[in-house]
Amino acid sequence: MDVNAAVAAVAAIAGACTGVIAMLAFRWSERDQARPTRTSLHTDAVLPPGVDTVLSVLRSSAVVLDESDSVVKASSAAYALGLVRGGKLAVEPMLHMARDTRRDGEIRQVELDLPRRGTGRGEALAVSARVAPLGSRLVLLLVEDLTEARRIEAVRRDFVANVSHELKTPVGALSLLSEAVMDASDDPEAVMRFAGRMQIEATRLTNLVQELIDLSRVQNDDPLEDAEPVRVDELVAEAIDRSRQPASTKQITMAAGGTADLHVWGHRGQLAAALGNLVENAVNYSPAHTRVGIAARRVTAPGGDLIEIAVTDQGIGIPDKDKERIFERFYRVDPARSRATGGTGLGLAIVKHVAASHGGEVTVWSTEGQGSTFTLRLPEAGAGRDRATRSHHDHTTTEPLTAPEVLP
Repeated sequence: MDVNAAVAAVAAIAGACTGVIAMLAFRWSERDQARPTRTSLHTDAVLPPGVDTVLSVLRSSAVVLDESDSVVKASSAAYALGLVRGGKLAVEPMLHMARDTRRDGEIRQVELDLPRRGTGRGEALAVSARVAPLGSRLVLLLVEDLTEARRIEAVRRDFVANVSHELKTPVGALSLLSEAVMDASDDPEAVMRFAGRMQIEATRLTNLVQELIDLSRVQNDDPLEDAEPVRVDELVAEAIDRSRQPASTKQITMAAGGTADLHVWGHRGQLAAALGNLVENAVNYSPAHTRVGIAARRVTAPGGDLIEIAVTDQGIGIPDKDKERIFERFYRVDPARSRATGGTGLGLAIVKHVAASHGGEVTVWSTEGQGSTFTLRLPEAGAGRDRATRSHHDHTTTEPLTAPEVLP
């Protein structure tokens, strides 16, 4: 009986010890799990709740730095701009701003020009950087890309300056010529000569104002709101008729050809103005007794068939250095010749905007002394004509096209 009691006592003591050990182990495990790790100290513990979500929806490039200038969080745009490399902020002026803000808690902002990554042309990237404290240990850096805004502002500034200059020239000439007419009131021959010059300047001023209006309209209007299937041969015939008189004066032959029965989809007035500008330029910059050709054809493209309308001349050609700029507003290859022909420098800019707004493009091939070919590529009507039939009941039928006329 004594033996059984001893065994029971030993078993009870062993069970109690096992329970104590299990409890201690459980408490130790809980304390170990609650202990912060190095990773949690670096991320979750230092980045305030919700900041990650807010930074992900910002349009600006965002970088969060800790007290050792290490990057805790950076948006993909910050990496794309080259602000962060190897886990560090790579722009020294921004790093100095972050350190100063961490020291005194003041918000700082500065505009910088940074070298653009991946280009060997030394192009600058204009940015605006703003640094602010984020809690007691972090600093938030927000960077806005101002490059496109500056480019647009420069274009607007140049446009205003060019318009002022272009308007000032004929207005000033008219003022001087009117004074000359008054001084020569007793000389009928001089009055006639000055009056003729006044008509030329007045026509130039009228053309400039009209092309400014046209350029403003094609930039602000949506051509596809009033889009319709447009017959290419009608556009060609209208462009030829527009330049018939100056071509006849210089004895320039205008010939139309190519594929018949073609339609493009868009605003008829804008398309007519664009093609008319190309043909008018071809006539103005071609010597006498030469030829201007207009040809249309269908070409296959991945996104759907395109219609190419090519205008070819045998004129003076365009130097290689000017080819990339001829579609800029008021840019002239030969300013003296442009003044002689009455050109405003806006015609090709209008063509470019019309082509782009219609989902197409305009390109140029040219060799000095051999002539130029401007090619206007536009989407074929195709499915667009079917959409018009469903949405505009007046487009239920399409008249057949006639073959393009070849002018003598």
